[in-house]
Amino acid sequence: MATVVLSSIAKSFGPTKVLGGVDLDIADGEFLTLVGPSGCGKSTLIRIIAGLEHQDAGSVAIRGAGVDHLRPHERRVAMVFQSYALYPHMSVRANIALPLTMSRLKLRQRLPLVKHLSPGRREILRGIEADVGAVASQLQLDHLLDRKPAQLSGGQRQRVALGRAMVRSPDVFLMDEPLSNLDAKLRVHMRTELAELHKRLGATFIYVTHDQVEAMTMSDRVAMMDSGSILQLGTPSQLYEKPASLKVAQFIGSPAINLLPASVAAGGRLELFGRPLALAVDEAPGRSVTLGIRAEALSLSHGEPGSAVFSARLRRKENLGSEYILHFDLAGRDAAAGVTMRASPATAAGIHEASEVTLGFDESAAHVFGADGERIEPRGQGAATGSVVPLRA
Repeated sequence: MATVVLSSIAKSFGPTKVLGGVDLDIADGEFLTLVGPSGCGKSTLIRIIAGLEHQDAGSVAIRGAGVDHLRPHERRVAMVFQSYALYPHMSVRANIALPLTMSRLKLRQRLPLVKHLSPGRREILRGIEADVGAVASQLQLDHLLDRKPAQLSGGQRQRVALGRAMVRSPDVFLMDEPLSNLDAKLRVHMRTELAELHKRLGATFIYVTHDQVEAMTMSDRVAMMDSGSILQLGTPSQLYEKPASLKVAQFIGSPAINLLPASVAAGGRLELFGRPLALAVDEAPGRSVTLGIRAEALSLSHGEPGSAVFSARLRRKENLGSEYILHFDLAGRDAAAGVTMRASPATAAGIHEASEVTLGFDESAAHVFGADGERIEPRGQGAATGSVVPLRA
């Protein structure tokens, strides 16, 4: 089984600590994505798995056996890079065949003057051609085999890079931001192709990206990294619906989660801008907390004006076609405390710039974070019943 187990992986470059003891178990056939901001250590971690970097401490095991002593080509992993790394003077066929040519043909069978005299060379080449053809067929590259990389689109080049990895039949595919050089439309298309390829191959995929949309749409599980450690590991739904910390909540989700300052009152009840909520937490009164509300949890409210918590004014609309993202300023408060809301075109049409509306949110969908940024599980009737708190805007 192509399991991958990382145990206490640590790495520093000079005085800079990049990885601080990472533990991670990746199941056979899993699509796991390492996601996080630039500089969080995700690319270094995948290069350590590949053997391109050596860790300062810890161990890497693939298929249940340690591989720290093995060179990259001995680890049965294949890596797809951001830059594709195709040879411009070679055809698509030759680029895909290169790993097999290097591994199956001996040196004398590759030398220009004597290669045609080497016994068994033709049979080996026929086997390589068959394997290349099979991979090209899977990736729909059959009609492009005689072209050079310069004659290909970005998506086609990406498929050639994948083909060069696939032809080796590796135990593990490692992908370091392979879609970052593509335009937005092509990235969406390639996300679908990669997800379907993973299903067809049933291989273990470890994918690195700073794009949380890629992580959410393709992965079985996501490991959110920051400052050289894993902040949360779980399914995309778990990271979105129950972020373990403020950092995870801020990174996962588009548009970004709304963050509002709240405080703990008597009995653990939360107060938002001086108004008591039904939400309660097991924290001492007087403590400050942060309330996180997703854009889709906000809605227009038609409650009595007197029951509203605060006012907000529409600052800007973003038209995404099927929906709008509405940006509000909170009246009388710092502009940084604005909120964003998802809205249908019909709802957005009735709200104009600088107009005031009343908003509300479902308390059961709210996230609470302590002063240390860690998640606090709320208790009480509001969290259970999903009551709506009206917000005057």
